[in-house]
Amino acid sequence: MYPKLTKHIEEILSLEISEERKAVLQPLIDFIQQKKRDQESISVNFICTHNSRRSHLAQIWAQTASAYFKISNVNCYSGGTETTALFPKVVEILTEAGFHIWKLSDGENPVYAVKYSENALPLIGFSKKHDTIFNPSTGFAAVMTCSQADKGCPFISGAEKRIPVMFEDPKISDGTPEQTKIYKERSLQIGAEMFYVFSKINH
Repeated sequence: MYPKLTKHIEEILSLEISEERKAVLQPLIDFIQQKKRDQESISVNFICTHNSRRSHLAQIWAQTASAYFKISNVNCYSGGTETTALFPKVVEILTEAGFHIWKLSDGENPVYAVKYSENALPLIGFSKKHDTIFNPSTGFAAVMTCSQADKGCPFISGAEKRIPVMFEDPKISDGTPEQTKIYKERSLQIGAEMFYVFSKINH
């Protein structure tokens, strides 16, 4: 892990997870543990309406947590019910946390490469639908990170398990003086919960 990110992870690991949230996260822990037990690859697709904020944060933090705890054969993805763009404030907050991020293309839906360590393969971040060819078509857990996507997508084709793990949308702070603070808080919360999930997986 990059040194700045390692320091940020120490802060994440010190955060308390409520018993209520632990119960919400348990089905995801169970899915990952079962795949690990069966020696199968672990695919998790984080789904939100616009694939612009929460689903990207969850994908990136989950992939980082799996590497941190040395849980192998984990592939994390994200998608939406519609395509928009990865919100720039998410890129800013993750860069500040210690990720190395660079833009691969411009346009209405820019493509970013995100790395958590020097030798890791980069995660490719851009807004896309959950059933794009970039994402798995079968055998994955569909983690619904917002209630709108959960209600709007009653059926996710190919999902082995559907798990609602809702996060409050930081978009509510856009255009306000609280924006950076709210985005940092949401990133910390999602990071802490994804690290909690992978800390519970037995090798």
